[in-house]
Amino acid sequence: MRKPDTTGEYAIPNVGARGASRTDELPMDSDAFAGFYQRSAPGLRAYLVRVSGNTALADDLMQESYLRFLCASRPEGGEVNYRRYLYRIATNLLRDHWRRPGAACIEDVPEQFLAAQDRLSSIDSQATLEPALARMRPRERQLLWLAHAEGYSHREISEITGLSAAGIRLLLFRARRKIARLLRQQIAADRGKA
Repeated sequence: MRKPDTTGEYAIPNVGARGASRTDELPMDSDAFAGFYQRSAPGLRAYLVRVSGNTALADDLMQESYLRFLCASRPEGGEVNYRRYLYRIATNLLRDHWRRPGAACIEDVPEQFLAAQDRLSSIDSQATLEPALARMRPRERQLLWLAHAEGYSHREISEITGLSAAGIRLLLFRARRKIARLLRQQIAADRGKA
C-alpha cells in the first residue's frame, strides 16, 4: 500500500511520477510556459466565451485546457502546433461538456443574459453581431471563430475539431451564409426601430 502524498508531487498526473520526472519530458519549462500562456490565453478565452456563451464555463474550460496541455506529450513543430493542440483540447472539453446529461446548452441561456454580456461596448458592429451570433449553434460559432478570429485554414480547423476538411468547408460555408442572413435581418430590424 502506498503512503498518501503530502508533498503535492503527484498533483498533476504524470508529472513527478516515476519515469516522468525529468524536465525534458515536460512540454516546456516554467518561463516558456508563462510566455506561451501570455500569448495564447486571451485568444483561447475569447474563443471559449464566444462558443460557449458562458464566461464562467469558459474560464473553467480554459484552466482545464492548460492543465491537460501541460500534462500531455509535447507536440512537434513549436508554438504554432502548441496553440493548435491547445485549441483541440479546449474543443474536446467543450464537446464533452455538451454531451454530459443536464449540461447547459447555449440555447438554454436566456436571451437577455446574452445581450447583456457586452454592455460596455458601444461599437455598432458588435451590437449587431452579438444577437446574430447568439442565434447560431455552438458549432457554427466555433467554426466562424476559428476561421476568422484565429485565422486557421480548413485543414487546421479540421485538426482542431476532428472533422474532415471537406466537412469543414461545407459547414463553414453554411455558417457564413447563416450569419450573413441573420445580420441582414438584425440590420433591418434596427432600421425599423429608428
